[in-house]
Amino acid sequence: MKVRVNEVEHHVAADWRDETLLTVLREHLGLAGTKFSCGIGQCGACVVHVDGSAINSCLISIADVENKNILTIEGLASGDGSLHPLQQAWIDENVPQCGFCQSGQIMQALALVGDKPDPTDADIDSVMSGNLCRCGTYDRIRKSIKKAALVMRSTS
Repeated sequence: MKVRVNEVEHHVAADWRDETLLTVLREHLGLAGTKFSCGIGQCGACVVHVDGSAINSCLISIADVENKNILTIEGLASGDGSLHPLQQAWIDENVPQCGFCQSGQIMQALALVGDKPDPTDADIDSVMSGNLCRCGTYDRIRKSIKKAALVMRSTS
């Protein structure tokens, strides 16, 4: 079967068909930026985009995303290595502490600013509520999203 991850087509052996997208990304494709945490879709550490929609990759089988476009945290930076505005804002606002939840947080934030280019605090809190951060950097996450959204609006 075929999947397109970060604009590169990959062939996945049929015996991986029942594995989760998360498992295939990490174990078959070596894309370890997407994290395994709860495994039941409650923490948001495994969020990726499938055809432009944010999903918990631990809840969907690889068979369900056959022939779809998948975007992971590894696909956000541009080809020249420059960071996506969300990644840069995360650094600028010192969001990461342990860093475990960050890829899922950033991927969920990407969906948010795609839907709401000028998100309010309430928008951010609502959309990001499914992404848990053990370090409690929620205020910095909110600030980063607003900063990145402003940069993204000014460059579009």
